[in-house]
Amino acid sequence: MASDLLSIGASGARAARAALEVTANNIANASSDGYVRRSVRIEEVSGGSIAGRGGDVSVSGSRIAEVRRNADAFRQAELRRTNADLQRANVELGGLQNIEAAVEQSGLFDSIVEFEAALQQLAGDPTDSARRAAVLGQAETLASKFNITASSLASVGEGLRFDANADVENLNTYAAELSRVNLRLARAGTGSNDQAALLDQRDSLLERMSGFANVNTSFAPDGTVTVALGASPGTAFVSGGTAATLTSSTNADGTLAFAIDGAPFNPGSGSLTGASLALSDLAAISTRLDGVASSIATAINTAQANGVALDGTAGQPIFSGTTASTLRLAMTDGAGLSTAPAGSPAGSRDQQNLAEMRQALSAANPAEGLNSILFDTSSKVAGRTVTQSALETIASSARIALEEQSGVDLDNEAANLIRYQQAFQASGKAMQVASDIFDTLLGIGR
Repeated sequence: MASDLLSIGASGARAARAALEVTANNIANASSDGYVRRSVRIEEVSGGSIAGRGGDVSVSGSRIAEVRRNADAFRQAELRRTNADLQRANVELGGLQNIEAAVEQSGLFDSIVEFEAALQQLAGDPTDSARRAAVLGQAETLASKFNITASSLASVGEGLRFDANADVENLNTYAAELSRVNLRLARAGTGSNDQAALLDQRDSLLERMSGFANVNTSFAPDGTVTVALGASPGTAFVSGGTAATLTSSTNADGTLAFAIDGAPFNPGSGSLTGASLALSDLAAISTRLDGVASSIATAINTAQANGVALDGTAGQPIFSGTTASTLRLAMTDGAGLSTAPAGSPAGSRDQQNLAEMRQALSAANPAEGLNSILFDTSSKVAGRTVTQSALETIASSARIALEEQSGVDLDNEAANLIRYQQAFQASGKAMQVASDIFDTLLGIGR
């Protein structure tokens, strides 16, 4: 009896000590990102029936049966989904804001208006050299502003592609690490501290990966996970100890294309999709900006060809290039402006061709074209801002819900410390009683 009591007390002390270690670990990692609170399941240890007592069971103490992670698979999946949506919105919104700034802050709209105003002032005296020089000056400024805007938009695109390629590299790194975690999980003991730590690492990697693309998961009983990227069911990316390779390439229009082991795929969400959407918007805006530049060059150069310069020679183009990045001032002398119609003598004050030039420019209406670009971009930024704010709230709620379920409550852990300490002391007292009984029995025999 005393021997059984001693072993029961010893097993209880071991179980209480292990529970104290788990509780202390919870407290130490209360602020650690990705840590999921552990709890212990203590079960009775029973032996076979006692000799001569039929079906009676010998109770032999207690033991730690399992170290549990208080994780909720549904809440974790919801966090990954909302995180992917939020990162997609963040990257797309950031790209649109940079596009808006590139177009708006270049001063291109004002330059178009000032060029039109310079042509209007020239109509007051078409032979005035100062007014002709002012027109060329505004034309050169206009071309320069188009170049600056195109360069700024190109920089936005380079930034988006650079960040997306960095995300691709990070995603491949996380996939390789996850495959190694899978291998270790397959060898970890069920319910052990080692398995719990590996599961924390697994879930943390999955959350990080969800920031780049839509993540579809399938979990095995041993905790290993199979991952596919993109819209469900997705393209296989991590399976057991093997990870595929994600690559990105740049299309002719500057947008991105993604592939897994050479097979094209759509990320579905996350920062990679956000970058793709922003680059698509950038390509569309760049095309529209080129259209505005082309309309100015075509209208002015066509009108120039229909008139004569101040010296009576045929009019020459004012602009070269037909895109925002290639538009340049081709004329160096204001005397070359064709204000008079073809056939007019040198020094003619006839401004019929100048009027037609202004009318052609008015019909092209580049100011309205640029204003439309600005309005559409600003409207899209405003809409995406609302969407991003809503997704941020949803993602925050999902994270709070998960942390409430799996996070560490220091008050509860403090109570567990007292409870398991008392259990440890009680087990020690049981062993002390067993020792006293032995001493008493030995004393009787003397």
